[in-house]
Amino acid sequence: MNILLVLVPASLILGGLALAAFIWTLRSNQYDDLQGDAHRLFIDDESADNSAQQ
Repeated sequence: MNILLVLVPASLILGGLALAAFIWTLRSNQYDDLQGDAHRLFIDDESADNSAQQ
């Protein structure tokens, strides 16, 4: 039972840190252009095409 005195505060601290990191990413606009990142996967890199043809 004494281990709960350590584990409960530790889990609350870790959960608070994770929540703070998530809020920081929201405020620093990390999730603004999700569609642009998804479409960039399908755009061919022109420099790679030119070096492959030479």
